[in-house]
Amino acid sequence: MKVSFSVNGTEVSGDVEPRTLLVDFLRNDLGLTGTHVGCDTSQCGACVVHVDGRSIKSCTLLAMQAEGTQVTTIEGLANGDTLHPMQAAFRQEHGLQCGFCTPGMIMSAIDLLQNNADPTEQEIRDWLEGNLCRCTGYHDIVRSIQTAAKSR
Repeated sequence: MKVSFSVNGTEVSGDVEPRTLLVDFLRNDLGLTGTHVGCDTSQCGACVVHVDGRSIKSCTLLAMQAEGTQVTTIEGLANGDTLHPMQAAFRQEHGLQCGFCTPGMIMSAIDLLQNNADPTEQEIRDWLEGNLCRCTGYHDIVRSIQTAAKSR
């Protein structure tokens, strides 16, 4: 099957098997390896991207279901050497350890702030329930999101 959609502002297309997951198309066909595969069961959130502006676990969507959409990956956030404010906040507040979960956390957090510009700590923690970090107790991740919310 032929699939076509926009990724990080660029139109892309490719031939895919009907069972190809969006995460696999992004990583294997487009070389966008910032979107991680952490569990293959939709539990960890390492594969979160934005589809038409909303965060989605790209391991739960077939590539052909993205037909005609606008997909944004972690690679599409920075403007040249200028980090997205959420990326800058994660850097400033040490919201990452090994970095494996970070792209998914950042993509989820951006969607949170699009829906709630001033979330409480509990609202942030609730929003991130589907994103797992195996390195931290989430304190610095929550603080990073709070910092990004204040910088808006």
